[in-house]
This record gives sequence, C-alpha cells and structure tokens, in this order.
Amino acid sequence: MNSTALLAGLYERQEPVDLILFADTGGEFEQTYETVERVSAKCEELLGLPITVISNADREGFRHTSLEDECINNKTLPSLAFGFKGCSAKWKRQPMDRYVKSWQPALAAMSRGQKTVRLIGIDAGEAHRSAALEEADDPRFIYRRPLIEWGWAREECLEACERVFGFTPGKSACWFCPANRKQEVIALAQRRPDLFERAVAMEKNAAENLGTVQGLGRNYSWQSLVDADNAQLKLWPEAPPLACGCFDGEED
Repeated sequence: MNSTALLAGLYERQEPVDLILFADTGGEFEQTYETVERVSAKCEELLGLPITVISNADREGFRHTSLEDECINNKTLPSLAFGFKGCSAKWKRQPMDRYVKSWQPALAAMSRGQKTVRLIGIDAGEAHRSAALEEADDPRFIYRRPLIEWGWAREECLEACERVFGFTPGKSACWFCPANRKQEVIALAQRRPDLFERAVAMEKNAAENLGTVQGLGRNYSWQSLVDADNAQLKLWPEAPPLACGCFDGEED
C-alpha cells in the first residue's frame, strides 16, 4: 500500500519517475498480482511508464521459481521463522539492487559522476525502518523516503491511493510469511485451505532442520495452531511480532 501511495504522491507533485520496480517472491496472494497489474496500467497512463516486475536469480542467472520452492528444496522455512530477515533481502532488495546496477540510465549517470536516486515507500508511522539508508555513503545511490518527507502516515497513504488510483491496495506479503498473526493463519486455513496445506507441507518438510523452532509461527506450527483453534483451545501466546522487512522500491 505504501508504494502505491508513494506513486500517487509523485504524480500529484509532478515529480518525474524513470523506473518502477516490483520484486516478486512468487508467494504473493492473487489479489496482490491483480493490484500490481491495475496500478501498473494506471502508472502507464499517469506517469508514462508501467511497473517492471523482477524476480530473484542467482549469480549464474538461474531464476528460482519462488521463495516457496527454495524453502522446499532446502528443507527450511523463510528466515523470519528463525528471527532473521534474509528472505526479504534475497527476494526483494537484492533483485532490485542487481536490476538497478545494470540499468542503463543508472550506468550512464555513474559514468558522469552522478548518483541514481532511489525512493523507498516507508511511511511516517514507520520512520525507524531503513533510516540508515538516508545516511549511507553509497557510491551509486542516494536514498529518499518521500512519504516521511511529506509527513504521510497510514491515513494519508490510504487517502492518496483513493484519490489517484480509486482504490486502496490490500496487504502485500507472502501467504506463508512467519510474520502473519494467529488470526491471519486461521483465516488462511478457512478461506484458502489449498495454500494452508502447502504451508503445512513446508513445515513438515523442514521439520528435521528446525531445532527449537516449532514451525512458521516460530514457537508453534501453523498446523498445531489451527488444530487447537478447531478444538477451541488457546494454548500458545502470540509470538512477538517481527516485520518481514519487505518493501517495494521505486527508482527515480
């Protein structure tokens, strides 16, 4: 939602944009992909360019099908289940970094001794996130967080999305993200049992390598949570929330 609000604000302020990126983990809900298509079409109309969708690739150029497949192949869970944010780095930030570093306008700017401005959709209510980027001495990039510059928190972002795009995007996150709260996991089991079963299969596949981690809930497995809910038992306290660290970046 924040990235969409950022695009809305850039349009309203008539700030030029040269590249819009969406890093696809392969594990988003269908509505997220529908939103990307919808916003992309509007951006092409208003800003003159669509969203460029990119994905992770290793150094040999092999495109992993998805974060889900990587977890299955390696018999593990997304790193957030272990208290780390490696999945967002590998599947969001790194693909965008690689793309921009090979993007011809950025290369041309660097040859002239100029830096590429990278815009990050972090709102004023989460100013602590990625704050270090603004002070980073990067030889290639200057980082900006326009939503914070404009003083836009969640309410202002929602209003901007409605003004410019005519709708409010939903939450963007992998359906198997360990940051999902209990009620979201239970809702997934009820509304999308096919995806829930895939998440449970991921937990079972990784069981031998989890150590003290119980599953995608860190101190509980999603299967156990739903089983307990079905039995109307509340056995596990909510684990301290961890932001997944994912963000969609707009490059200027």
